[in-house]
Amino acid sequence: MIGRRPQAACERAGRAIYDVAIFSMTRRYFITGTDTGVGKTVLSALLCAALDASYWKPIQTGTEVDSDSRTVELLAGMAAERVLPEAYQFAPAVSPHVAARRAGVRIDLAKIKLPAAVGDAPLIVEGAGGVLVPINERELMVDMMRQLGLPVLLAARSSLGTINHTTLSLAALRNAGVDVAGVVMIGAPNAENRAAIEEFGKVRVVGEIPWLAELNRTLLLEIFAARFDQTLFMPLARATAQS
Repeated sequence: MIGRRPQAACERAGRAIYDVAIFSMTRRYFITGTDTGVGKTVLSALLCAALDASYWKPIQTGTEVDSDSRTVELLAGMAAERVLPEAYQFAPAVSPHVAARRAGVRIDLAKIKLPAAVGDAPLIVEGAGGVLVPINERELMVDMMRQLGLPVLLAARSSLGTINHTTLSLAALRNAGVDVAGVVMIGAPNAENRAAIEEFGKVRVVGEIPWLAELNRTLLLEIFAARFDQTLFMPLARATAQS
């Protein structure tokens, strides 16, 4: 195993270069997470602010408690018209398939399509829960990701347990044929966990969001500038790096 590490390192380096070349062509991403409450909505708000993107959450549950669409609008300082209406929304804060069943409806994946009004403009799409959350009796959140065809950013905790959760989520995404643009770690910086995720997950950590006492557009933009891989997200940064 020790003798194979240099080859593995070369393979990861090659993959990282390839990923930048492919995913830096877009400013449209699907945001998923290793589990519920990991920080997908904060990451979505950060990217909406930084990329001047529209926001869409196709399936929203828990509206009796909160609305992720409203949270992103407020945190990113977005115009209301750039927050696109959900395809499905339900009051209970439960899994989408349970919420739909309680409401007497079935979530039809065929009816969930990228909003035509956005065109090719920057767009952030946020999923509900994690990668393998059911949306009906047959289909999972990862099936919606595959259908929409956007590169995926995986939000992951930085704390103990994240290596297992993150690598399992990455395996599920790749097994479904979904393109992974990278991982964003959320919480107190942990260099060892970050290195382990990059090594064993064969993925790039493209950003970090520390825990913050308060959240607002200015702070999110500062975090993006200081802690995110600009060559992936910003065309101007790519051009500068290549010159």
